[in-house]
Amino acid sequence: MNQILVTKKLYITPELKRKKKVYKVEFFLSVFFVCILLSAYIYAEYDRNKSEEVSQEILANLEIPEEDTTVAKNNVLVIVLDEETPAEEEAKPNVANAQAKQTTAKGYQYTTIATINIPKIKVTYPIIDGPTDSPEETEDLLKISPTKFWGPEPNEVGNFCIVGHNYRNSRFFSKVPNLVEGDSIDITDLSGKTITYKVYSKYEVDPSDVSCTTQLTNGRREITLITCTDDSKYRVVVKARQVK
Repeated sequence: MNQILVTKKLYITPELKRKKKVYKVEFFLSVFFVCILLSAYIYAEYDRNKSEEVSQEILANLEIPEEDTTVAKNNVLVIVLDEETPAEEEAKPNVANAQAKQTTAKGYQYTTIATINIPKIKVTYPIIDGPTDSPEETEDLLKISPTKFWGPEPNEVGNFCIVGHNYRNSRFFSKVPNLVEGDSIDITDLSGKTITYKVYSKYEVDPSDVSCTTQLTNGRREITLITCTDDSKYRVVVKARQVK
């Protein structure tokens, strides 16, 4: 009996006590780091939801006039008789709301320059742009909505390049990599004019490769959508041309 008691007493050695303490510390540290990671994920998701809300609020408050095609369809020459109301002033759309400068939380200013609608992936967002086009400004604007990256004004001749985040869900440009040749993309500018573009190419490039922004379009209107691959190692480039 004494032999058994002595054996049991010797079994719990100082080394084992030390290991138990180490295991406890490691366990609590593991729980602590899991909590930190979970909190970071929850905050990031909250931040993304907030960005989505801001983007949709911009879209809801955007006052873009409907395109008036009466003159174009009827080929009518309008003669103004009243000099106090020039034709240019009457025809000029009210885009003050869209052109009003807004400011991000970090102090970067931006304006809304157009809207993008991609029916296949059910995406509709305002396209915003800042005055400096610096990397820091662009990165901050991307948290709010798809952003102009390079090129002419919306729906003008040239290659209008738009960049958007891939959050690997349904927000922003997350589903742009699912587009294929022939899919439609609608761009509506501040005058209310909507032009439909058809996808003709999609490929991946290294983040440092900006050849997709070339303005050599042979006098055509083109758009280029740019986002990240799901692993963020490469960039997905989707190119589309105006439907004639």
